Amino acid sequence: MFNINNILRENIKNLTPYSSARDEFQGEASVYLDANENAFGSPLEQNYNRYPDPLQYEVKKRLSEIKGVPPRNIFLGNGSDEAIDILVRAFCNPGVDNVILVPPTYGMYEVSANINDIKIKKVPLTADFQLNLEGIAEAIDNHTKLIFVCSPNNPTGNSMNRDDVETLIANFHGIVVVDEAYINFSRQKTFIQELTEYANLVVLQTLSKAWGLAGLRVGMAFASEEIIEVMNKVKPPYNINDASQQLALKALANIDQVNNWIREILTQRDKLVLELKNYDFVVDIYPSDANFILVKTTDAKGIYQYLVNQGIIVRDRSKVDLCEGCLRITVGTPEENNILLQSLKNYK
Repeated sequence: MFNINNILRENIKNLTPYSSARDEFQGEASVYLDANENAFGSPLEQNYNRYPDPLQYEVKKRLSEIKGVPPRNIFLGNGSDEAIDILVRAFCNPGVDNVILVPPTYGMYEVSANINDIKIKKVPLTADFQLNLEGIAEAIDNHTKLIFVCSPNNPTGNSMNRDDVETLIANFHGIVVVDEAYINFSRQKTFIQELTEYANLVVLQTLSKAWGLAGLRVGMAFASEEIIEVMNKVKPPYNINDASQQLALKALANIDQVNNWIREILTQRDKLVLELKNYDFVVDIYPSDANFILVKTTDAKGIYQYLVNQGIIVRDRSKVDLCEGCLRITVGTPEENNILLQSLKNYK
């Protein structure tokens, strides 16, 4: 049975979070003389002299309407990377606890664990890039606090078997973090709808991919109210700036535009796969539920360097375990994809 107090660090339990001026007064006033701001404004067209809402309520309210989750179950971070780091810091004791990773996977889980002096246990995916449940079960011990699962997975592009992920959540007494950065491109349903069933589930999403807001750095975590409270307790007081909040709100009003982009990206992804299959140096193209494809080639390093010389940048993943000989190619616009394909026709 999951109990948050069994895995939460003692110093975090006793932590008194920083109380900002905007935490102590919420609402509207005519004169603000509480936060030592510059009352004269900003040297910009729009004023940014006031501190932003520390809990980003308006953005969460809009996300609540889109995702079907109450605002109290939503955490916003400076990218999903901040949510990852906060989870590691809040629940893992440095030099004592460990997290389980299932490579090949997103690299920030390992970076955050290493920064915080948390032991990493790696249980590689199977040959078809699925979870090794038996291996994970063997790796879990009394000091295992978090298991990170990226689905759809980066860099492989596939979604994890849903039953396997649920088995993991149901049988683990720590927290399972399901990273859904690419869920908008997937055939699978989000795990957000499972939050009411699993108290130890955290779902990560982002506005960086389908929503096209990578430059704003707005990541989302969806979880039980008690986990969200812990994350809000640990985060910096003003972790999402006012410009990012306002621009995110404008973007979230344009869901039809985003859905059109998603459909076009999926169409372009299928076209890329069909075309690339005709090239002699392509050994395999793995099924993708993301806005990229993983392509196994005869000479990943050579092809990568050739494309760099043509001014085209893809990602060389050939040094990653289970991804030997592979390039990760993001789906671009039709024009960008055609430039890539035409350039590759001249590769020898």
